[in-house]
Amino acid sequence: MRNNMSTYQTPPIPIHVPTDPRTILAQALERVNKNVELQTLWRILNVHAMDRLGMSDHGPVHFQIVANIGIKLLRMLHKHKVSTAAETDFGLTFRHAELIVLLGSLLHDLGMSVDREDHELHSIFLAHEVMKDILAFLPVDEQVIVRSETLHAIYAHRKGGTPLTTEAGVVRVADALDMSQGRSRIPYENGKINIHSLSAYAIDGVEIREGESKPIRIEIVMNNSSGIFQVDELLKKKLKNSGIEQYIEVKAYIKDEREKLLLKEFVLEHI
Repeated sequence: MRNNMSTYQTPPIPIHVPTDPRTILAQALERVNKNVELQTLWRILNVHAMDRLGMSDHGPVHFQIVANIGIKLLRMLHKHKVSTAAETDFGLTFRHAELIVLLGSLLHDLGMSVDREDHELHSIFLAHEVMKDILAFLPVDEQVIVRSETLHAIYAHRKGGTPLTTEAGVVRVADALDMSQGRSRIPYENGKINIHSLSAYAIDGVEIREGESKPIRIEIVMNNSSGIFQVDELLKKKLKNSGIEQYIEVKAYIKDEREKLLLKEFVLEHI
């Protein structure tokens, strides 16, 4: 019998991103943090991911991190005059583009409450319903545009996805940048040792700053060279064809002279 005292039964974690309280982003956040259906879906999908599948965190902490990374990336691109689909294709504002990135970041994994397989498709149907309440304060045409663009961002974050907007590209890359060791703590400490958990545990942190040759510089600090897998196999694939790869430079390095010992031995099982 599973332990019913799950860590995912804790009170809802409010989502915060830096914004003026008068913006549509703030209004949407207020509705997100009051939405019981969404909070419950987050709880369900994290139980499914962590308790049942032994995967890394896919709950509010992950979505909080992705949302803040996404908003930061979008604002840095905006500073360098990179256009958004909300503005150029629909005549909306940059605030609407921020809202699309926020919602894409918060809702992209909702389908994990159904199953890991094809979770992006499941996420689309669940997010469509949740957004009806969250976006109700906007004019109907703006609701429909933001909802549709958010659904594209959710679908395009899948493996092999091709974002067609700046907003969708930002969500895809932001999701990949939540890669530090906290993401792998539970599977790693439970003895689920593979290249995914080991390489994630090797990442101490991710720093996003103004670039030198490009608008954005991403620095990934490692304690062990196995972290290169996260960069070369995972981040690289998410960054490629994201539509924003030309604006980003990536550097990964080990901060100390000696690498941290993460694995003493490995026994190959289930041959």
